[in-house]
Amino acid sequence: MRLEQQPSYVLHARPYRETSLLLECLTREHGRLGVVARGVRGERSRLRRTQLEPFQPLAMDLLLRGEMATLTGVETVGTPLRLPGDAGLAGLYLNELVVRLTGRQDPYPRLFDAYAGTLARLAAGESLAWSLRRFERDLLEAIGYGLQLQHDSDSGEPLAAAASYRYLVEQGAVRCAADRPHALRGSDLLALGQDRVPDARGLKALRDMMREVIRFHLGGGELRAWRVLATAVSGRRATPD
Repeated sequence: MRLEQQPSYVLHARPYRETSLLLECLTREHGRLGVVARGVRGERSRLRRTQLEPFQPLAMDLLLRGEMATLTGVETVGTPLRLPGDAGLAGLYLNELVVRLTGRQDPYPRLFDAYAGTLARLAAGESLAWSLRRFERDLLEAIGYGLQLQHDSDSGEPLAAAASYRYLVEQGAVRCAADRPHALRGSDLLALGQDRVPDARGLKALRDMMREVIRFHLGGGELRAWRVLATAVSGRRATPD
């Protein structure tokens, strides 16, 4: 099957044979694809490695056979994005999340749009922490693991902004004592559900909650990007992740 001018992003690349690359790409219409880019590291190739940098919106021509696709052409779409410093680390975190939590060839157009929007916010210098929380929320929703951010899962009552809750991955928000470990304020859960940025305390609580949820869906595993982000922000007063 030939795919022409497929909106795409490169999530990960590694060398393959002498002059080629194996890519993991996120496409809008066909989800995550494994792609062989033949000869792109060769001096005489008509396709260049620099055309396949992460975070750049691309239009790819692909030949899809079985589980893998072959790259036959690529163009950069619009102005290349620049994600310096911590924004670049946050972008790598997005890429690892998508690779680890999605299956190949499962179309997620809403996820593609959320990914593109998040990269644009990171490039514009918007809050890293809030941008990542929004993307984690949207990713989980797109792949069928959406968070319950409106009601107490025990009582069915709407979340109370002033109350405290523990978020259980397989159940949802359950009311608890404010001093319980990993307790969240109802106002923070509501803010995430209503797309309103919480305060610094809320952002940290939501980060910890999201890591619990993501860990669960990874089967208890860890993300390399978590360690990289932790190392990058060690010794700083504020954590951008």
